[in-house]
Amino acid sequence: MGTTRVTLTFSLSANLESLFTWNTKQVFAFVTAEYETAKNSLNQVSLWDSIIPDKDQANVQVEVKSKYPLIDQGTSLRGKKVQLVLHWHIMPNAG
Repeated sequence: MGTTRVTLTFSLSANLESLFTWNTKQVFAFVTAEYETAKNSLNQVSLWDSIIPDKDQANVQVEVKSKYPLIDQGTSLRGKKVQLVLHWHIMPNAG
């Protein structure tokens, strides 16, 4: 059984300004590739991440080569529907 390794380029356009309030120190944003296999209903592989330090930099417009490769042990990924999903975590100033 072989290994599948995928590196891809994608464009990301997201306005995350509304995540910044009086209590937001920074936002950790990341993109995952998500897919289903016979063994797992949800597989998530991180492809890109970034720390957004303030509201002035929260309008994200990037075209990036995936920071981390999508690696599948075997052939369970072949022919699967893979969704790219943007996630974020808000890091507060206090609390």
